[in-house]
Amino acid sequence: MLNNVHGILMTNQPGYNLKDLSSIRSISSVPYGGRYRLVDFILSNMVDDGITDIGVVLQQGYQSLLDHLGSGKDWDLARRQGGLRLLPPFSMPSSNSQRIYQGKMEALIGLKDYLSEIKQEYLIVADADIVLNISLEDVFEKHIASGADVSVVCSRKFTDSPDYATYFTLKEDGSADEVLTRPEGDCYESLSIYVLSKSKMIELVDYSAARGLNSFSRQVLPLKDKLELKVVPYLFEGYAARFPTVADYFEKSMDLLKKDVRDDLFNPAHPIRSKDRSDPATYYGSESKVVSSMISDGCVIEGTVENSIIFRNVKIAKGAVVKNCILMKDVEVDAGASLNCVICDKSVSIGANRTLSGCETYPIVYAKGTRI
Repeated sequence: MLNNVHGILMTNQPGYNLKDLSSIRSISSVPYGGRYRLVDFILSNMVDDGITDIGVVLQQGYQSLLDHLGSGKDWDLARRQGGLRLLPPFSMPSSNSQRIYQGKMEALIGLKDYLSEIKQEYLIVADADIVLNISLEDVFEKHIASGADVSVVCSRKFTDSPDYATYFTLKEDGSADEVLTRPEGDCYESLSIYVLSKSKMIELVDYSAARGLNSFSRQVLPLKDKLELKVVPYLFEGYAARFPTVADYFEKSMDLLKKDVRDDLFNPAHPIRSKDRSDPATYYGSESKVVSSMISDGCVIEGTVENSIIFRNVKIAKGAVVKNCILMKDVEVDAGASLNCVICDKSVSIGANRTLSGCETYPIVYAKGTRI
C-alpha cells in the first residue's frame, strides 16, 4: 500500500478540443461510459492502491468537477486529516496582469507552499483526463527498484495524436534516452503519470521558477541530462485512452462495447469508483429492442437502441431509433426520431420524427440543454 505517496491530479489539458462537451466543464469532468467522469479512473487507481492524500489542481470550468467530487466521500477521501483537497487555480504574476497558469510546472510553482507541507516522501503526479486501470503500487515499486529520479508511465499503443503527447526512446539500461514531441520509429508514449520524490519535485519547481519554464514534459524532462535526472519509463500494457478531439471521444467511448476493453478497465479487484446515485432499474417496453449497447440505471427504453452508450435517466420513446450514439444523463428522444452517430450532452431533448445523422469520424455534438 502506498502510505508514503501523495497524489496530485491536474484537471485541464491545454489545446484539447471537445467543443460543446468541454465548453462548460473541465476535460477531467467530461462524462464517460454511462456513469463515470474521466477523473474517476486515475482517482480510483490512487485510492485502490492506498493513496489517501490527494490534491486536485483546478483551472477553468471546474464547477462541474466540484459538484462531482464533493467531499471525496464516494472515494473514501472525506477525512479529518488529509483526504481530498481541491486546489483552486493560482494566478501567476506577469508583467501586465494576473493570469491562470499555463502548464504543470507553472501550477506547481503556485503550489510551492502546498508541496512543502506534504507529509509523504513521494509524489505521483498525473493528468486526470486519461482512462486506464493501472496498479500504481507496481509502478512505485519499480520506481524504487530502478533508482530513477523520475518514472514515467508509458505505452507502446499510441493513445494520442503527436500534437498532445510526449515520447521517449530508451537506452540499453532501460532509462530514457531522447524526449520527443513527434514519434520517430520505436518509442514509448508518455501517459502523463509521473513518480518522483517530494524533494526532487521541489528542486525542479525552483529551477523552473528561476527560468520561466511552465511545461514538465516538454521543457523540464528534455533537460534531463543537464539536470542529471535519471528518467525511467514504466511500460503499461493495458488499455489506455485520452480524448483531445470529439472524434477521439466518440471512438474510444465506443471501445467500451468491446468485452476485452471492459474487462481491462472494470476489474472488480481494482474497482473504478464514481459519485454514488440511487436510481431505479431501467424499464424496457414490450416493443423495445436493444443490441450491443450499454444502458445505465433509471432509463425508459421503448424504442430501438443499437451499438450505443446510454447514460442515466434517458428516455427513448416508442418508434425512436438510436444507433451508434452517446446519450448523456436526462436526454429525451421522442417518438419517431432517428439518431445515428450523435453525441448528446445532458438534458438534450430531441423532438418527434427528427432525423439526425453524423458519421464515426465526425459525430454530431449537441450541447447541454439543447432542444431540437
